[in-house]
Formats: sequence, C-alpha cells, structure tokens
Amino acid sequence: MFTPTPVEKQYEQAAPDDLRILVVGAGIAGITVAQLLRNDGRHPVLIERADDGSHPGYMLALMPMAEPALDDLGLRDRYRAASVQFEHYGMRSHTGRLMRVDPIGQILSRNGDYRGISRGALIDVLTGDGCTVSFGSTVTALTETPEAVRVCVSEAGVAHELEFDLVIVADGIHSDTRELVLGGAPVEVVDTEWGGWVAWAPADDKLDTGEELWGAGNFVGLYPVAGGIGVFLGGPRSDTAAGAPAFAERFRKALKVVDPRIDRALDAVATDPDPYYWALTDCRAPQWTTGRTVLLGDAAAGFLPTAGIGAGMAMESAWILAGVLRHADRRVLARLLGAYERAQRPRVQTAQDNSRQLANLMFHRSRTLAVLREVAMRFVSVETAIGPIRRLLREQLDPDAIAKSLVAGAVTE
Repeated sequence: MFTPTPVEKQYEQAAPDDLRILVVGAGIAGITVAQLLRNDGRHPVLIERADDGSHPGYMLALMPMAEPALDDLGLRDRYRAASVQFEHYGMRSHTGRLMRVDPIGQILSRNGDYRGISRGALIDVLTGDGCTVSFGSTVTALTETPEAVRVCVSEAGVAHELEFDLVIVADGIHSDTRELVLGGAPVEVVDTEWGGWVAWAPADDKLDTGEELWGAGNFVGLYPVAGGIGVFLGGPRSDTAAGAPAFAERFRKALKVVDPRIDRALDAVATDPDPYYWALTDCRAPQWTTGRTVLLGDAAAGFLPTAGIGAGMAMESAWILAGVLRHADRRVLARLLGAYERAQRPRVQTAQDNSRQLANLMFHRSRTLAVLREVAMRFVSVETAIGPIRRLLREQLDPDAIAKSLVAGAVTE
C-alpha cells in the first residue's frame, strides 16, 4: 500500500540520516531499493512522476534471483500467496502444434522458485506494509558536486530545491533523469521493430504451465499468474498497427491447430477494450554510477521480455545496491558505488545479452526460418537456452563482501 506523502515531509524525515538518499521512480526497482533502505533504518525520499499508484497491466515471470530481496524484507510468504509456481514450459510450432514441454520448475529448483505474478500484484507485495512516496513528482535539474547533489524536484507544479548525498535513478527505460546524469551521452538501444498487446485470459487447469508460440511474423505467450493467464500477442509493429482484433484474427487464420487455450488467449486480446501495448525495445546505459548518482533497473539496462528475467535482475540489483550501501558513509560512497557497478554490471549485461539472443531467434517473418528453428528446437531444450541465466543463479554475489573489502581498505589509508 502506497502512503502518499509530500516531498518536503519525506525530506524532513531523511534529515537525521547518515546519508540523505533520493530514489527517483516507484517501479519495481525503485520500490525494492527504497524498502530495503528503510528496512535498514534509513529514510530515502521516494518520488514518482505518475499521479497515483496504478500499475501498467502486464505479467512477470520472476526468476529466483529476486528471492534475497524478498527474504530480507520478510515477504517470501506474501509473494508466494500472490503468485503461481511455473513447473512446465510448452513450446508450440508456428502452426500451433505443441512440440515439447520442458520441466522448467525442476530445472531451476536448485536455485529457488520460478513464479508468475502480475506487475501490480508484485508492487502490492512490496508495499503491503506501507510505502511512503510522493506522486506527481519529477527531477527537473540535477547538479553534482564533490560534497552533494543539488536536485530540483517539481511536485504538482511546485519546485523544491533539495540537497542529497546520493540519488538513485530508477525511473524506467525512457528515464528523463538518466539524461540529466549522463549529460547527453548516448544510450545503446536495441529496437526489434516488434510490439504487441497484453491482456488477461481466464484461469484454467494448467496454471503451472507457461506456453509460447514462435510464429512467422507473429508470437503469442501465455503466462499464468494467480487467478488468470497473462497473454502477450505481438508481431512486427507495421502489422500490429492494424489493431488488436484484426491482428488476432489474422493470427488465428495462420494456425492449423487452435486448441482451447490458444483460442481463449486470442479472444482475450481481441475483446479487451484497452489492452496495454508493449513496444519491444531495450536500452543499455554507457555507465551506471558517478560519485553520487547511480542508475538502477530499467534506467541502467532495460530488458526485452524474451528471457523473462528483467524484473528479477532489477530486484537483484536493488538488493545488491542496498546491501553495499549498508556499509556506506560520505567518505567511501563514491568508491562503493564504483565497486557495485563493477560487480553487478557484467551480470546484468550477461542476462540482457541472453534476452537479445532469444529475440534474434524468435522475431522473424520467414516461414522457412520458422521451420528451421523448430527443427533445431527439437534438440535444444529450454535448459540450454537459458544456460547463461542458470550460471548467474549459481554465482550469486555477496554485497557485504563487495563493501567490506573497500571499507577495510579505506580505513587503512
């Protein structure tokens, strides 16, 4: 539950802290890091440009790297109650035929749970005990000095000139604050030129099974969450411009096998009066940190949804950052931020590269390529396809170790 609070009130609460911290963006990454910092006794100021706490309607397949953050916040049971366990992953041919079903839950079981949850439900889990936030607030100017960051925050048209020791930028893939931090440095963007709609189909008797159909010029994914099935239906943006009902009908006619689950998914998209449209692009910032600012989540590296790992990596990054900051004071802050980026950035980029590689495999118009892809998929399991991600899960970072080595070095200098 969000607790709307004026910026000035939050700033007053942060005044006694050893580090005055501003978190820009109340999405998954921003909420997670703010709640973890609050759990450690600090009072970060959390601002959000939206006017309320409503959530864009899409679903998440949350990988096990999110679990340390949930555990530190004492939210594991609440999270499990609000989500469903993925046990199976089904792959369909471009004609609609079910080709194979892989035991994704068993594959990942050594590392934790792989669960389906709506974005709104996850935010409700993270804010369930209360989350102070200032809505309708944006950063309009930012000046960093060796001593502090001077920030102008516009709240409902009123300008506040505030000073912080650290600014955490987590306002999404199209972050405006990132531009202020990087000073116009170019951000690498991959645009697949595909996009699609998110809608919700009724729950069925296979809520432990996600499915995908990689077609020729189209794609549909079915991802169970508590109480329903999240559906993504997409294709080249030049084709989806026809609108959801027309595209869904064209998709249906291209299939030779339309089983009831696929049929309900297509109906859900076609009949939704206002389905959420997702343009499939990503981004990669050239750097994450300066002496007193750090990019987090999609502002640092926005993911394509193809590997189902973006939200998990955002929560892992928030957990690592909060753990490192547990050891921070003004004297060692810049060095700790640098250590955080050096440790976490390669992990995030490995996962992002995996998502990009899967996008290259999935998003094609050619039926010939679709047939060749399906021949290959008879021999390549999902276990192989997410091999880099499984390695990341086995090699979890320790934020305390990252910080303590630097803090010990600073003390001896």
